[in-house]
This record gives sequence, C-alpha cells and structure tokens, in this order.
Amino acid sequence: MSEFESTGIGDAVEKEDIRTDVAYDVAIVGAGPGGLTAAIYAGRARLSTIVLEKHSIGGLITVSDWVDSFPGFPEGISGEDLGERFRKQAERFIGQISLNAVTSIRKEAGRFYLGTERGEVKAKSVVLSTGSEPVKLPVPEEEKFRGKGISYCATCDAAFFKNKIVSVVGGGDAALHEALYLSKFARKVFLVHRRGELRAAQMLQEEVFANPSIELKLNAIPVNVLGDRKVEELVIENVQTHQQETLHVDGIFGSIGEKPNSELVKDLVELTDKGLIKTDANKETSLKGLFAVGDVTDTPLKQVITACADGAIAAVSAEQYIRSLET
Repeated sequence: MSEFESTGIGDAVEKEDIRTDVAYDVAIVGAGPGGLTAAIYAGRARLSTIVLEKHSIGGLITVSDWVDSFPGFPEGISGEDLGERFRKQAERFIGQISLNAVTSIRKEAGRFYLGTERGEVKAKSVVLSTGSEPVKLPVPEEEKFRGKGISYCATCDAAFFKNKIVSVVGGGDAALHEALYLSKFARKVFLVHRRGELRAAQMLQEEVFANPSIELKLNAIPVNVLGDRKVEELVIENVQTHQQETLHVDGIFGSIGEKPNSELVKDLVELTDKGLIKTDANKETSLKGLFAVGDVTDTPLKQVITACADGAIAAVSAEQYIRSLET
C-alpha cells in the first residue's frame, strides 16, 4: 500500500484500533448523533471511515432523561437508549469507532492530518461533529464549587440531591427539562431566570407551572455562591430593582447556554462571532473537504434530529468531494 491508499471497507479492524499508515476516505471527529449518522451514510456508501471520539459514544443525548421529539418513538425514549441505538447502527457500517481524542487538524497537499493521542490519522475528508459544552455560571465561585454542588447535568447528579433543595439557572427548554427532572428527587427546585418570562416551549412551561415543587425566580441573576466546602447558599439579584435575595440550596444546576467546541479548527475555517462554524447547504466549511455538523455549527435549530440531518448531508457531500478528487 502506498502512503495515501485508502483502507478497504471490508478490512477487519478491531474497535478502537486506528490505521496511521493509510488515508481514510472520511475521518469523523465526534460520536454524537450527527457524527454517527454521518458514519452510517459514509459506511453505506462504502467509504473507508473512522470515527474518533474523546469522551463517550452517543454524545450529550446519552445523559438526557427522556426524548419525546425524535420521530419513530411515539412513547418517547431515554437519551441513553437512543444514543446506544445510534452506536449500534453506525457499527454495522463502519470499520471502527475509536475512543481517541483529536488534538490537531491540518491540511497539506490535498490531504487532512489529524493528530491524536495514539498517532496521526490521514484522511481525504473530515466531518467535524464536536458539539458544544455548557456555558459556566457567571459567579466567581464557579470553579471552587464545581462538583461540590454546582453541576451542569441533572440526569447525572440529581440522585445526590434527594429530598434536598436545588436551583436551576436558565429559562430555555434545557433549563425547564432540568428543573422537571430534578423535581423527581429534590423537595424544592428554584428556577432562576434573568427575564420576566421563560423562553421554553409552551408545553414545557405548562408542566413547570403545574409542578408544586418548582418555584420561579424571574428577573433574577446569580451573583454569589456561599458555602464552606460545598454549596450552601445562592445569592440572586433582581435585574430591575437590584435587590438581593439569598436562597438556601444544596445544589445549583447551570443551564444558560452552550459554547461550541470549535477550537480545533479556529484557524482553519470561518467562524461566527460566537465561535460557531459557518457551513453552506452541503455542510461544507470554508475549507474544501472539511464538513461540520450539529451543535458546533451555525444551524438555527440545535436538536438531535437536525444533527442527524446534518450528518447525512455531510456524508453525501464528502462522498461527492472524494469523487471530485479522482476525476
């Protein structure tokens, strides 16, 4: 095999192994819904494909308690189960999924080079599906109390707050989902939101309003967190009157937005002022052969179903791009 000869789709490659001596047709960075859908489509197109994921396969959806909006599941499905189905389906069609962090990406002489913890991966095209991460709470004690009462995942940590008092900061769909889930464990949930009305879907708002365990604190922002070795109090301030109030809480859950994980390509492709990757209708970035999907892009709707659609489009576009290299 020459240096840039493609791997065969039928090659027997053990999961988590990588080939550093050949060029894959498609390297997918990130194993969330968008990345795994891209893998399914790329594998079905008989493109040699590798998926590289630094954390866990399935993406953030795997820590969601329940998903009601994904078609095909009329009664809903847990995020963990949905992520597992994505993984199994992707593994039917691709050679491997590697738990291996990508540390750098560059393009030279028409090929992409991905630096990883276990060697350099070569590819003809790249699909970036790195998602986003929660925006940190704007309080000076965030780092001190993270993991000691401050959390960004109710489904991960709710059980630690059984019969206790917690707060959720945010007013969108994600924040209301967190509050509703926490109300199954905590005896009291304060929902703190900087505006005078919530931004979430009406159905979610109705569920929150009807829940006796949830108390709204509107027009309020967090300004201080107090405690010795763990969270004991949250100080909030009314944005209109500037009057402060101290809430006695055992935990604080942040849900005020997401930060795109676009650091890998910040010097390679065009980004928005918020760090989102700009793509065209084919999910191609400003760098030919590099595609991006899901929450890391400037898509107007960030949902599992749109990430999957992005992944399908990106894989088909990558196939067309690879064919153009051969003509």
